[in-house]
Amino acid sequence: MKATILFIVLVFGLFANAMAETRYVSDRLEIQMRTGKGTQFRILRMLPSGTPVEILETDQENGYSRVRVPGGVEGWVLSRLLMKGRAARDKLADAEKRLASLELENRKLSTSLSELRKAKGSGDKQLGQLDKENRKLKQELENIRRTASSSLAIDAENRELKSRIVAYERQLQSLQQENSGLKDRTARDWFMVGAGVVILGMIIGLIIPRIRWRKKSSWDSL
Repeated sequence: MKATILFIVLVFGLFANAMAETRYVSDRLEIQMRTGKGTQFRILRMLPSGTPVEILETDQENGYSRVRVPGGVEGWVLSRLLMKGRAARDKLADAEKRLASLELENRKLSTSLSELRKAKGSGDKQLGQLDKENRKLKQELENIRRTASSSLAIDAENRELKSRIVAYERQLQSLQQENSGLKDRTARDWFMVGAGVVILGMIIGLIIPRIRWRKKSSWDSL
């Protein structure tokens, strides 16, 4: 019995870990975390790019995911604005820091190499070792520069895609507002037509008795 309970607890723990998948907010500057699955729900907070969120559940039909942010706050965000890896901008920042560190170290080694070349003599062995390390650092530096260049291209393309998404969303909101205005106008027109029919009926109701009364009066005079 205890073994069965232990097995159930283990399976539940594995299932919970599988559900609590960690993803990151995409390169869009900020996304909205709402109380429900739709733009009609209240905004809880704005999540900046690179914010890690814990996926609690995903609604494929509505395209929203319920997430938990650092601090324990839970809410709903658009699933398409989440990505599994860190933002390219953050990766680029790390690469640039590493690049600056390597450049600084390379300058120090170059300075030491220059001093050793002047001293020469007994420093030939150390000079060879430093030369080898310098070539290795230059190769690593070149690799990081290529990586940084690729990251910049990816980051620029990503920003362009996010700008298109924002433009499409604004266009959709504009169309929705225009559609709502047309519905309001149609309802107002029908109301005016109904009011006109009522007023016309009242006028006819007032005119017809007078016409009959005039005809009756003319017959009486005969």
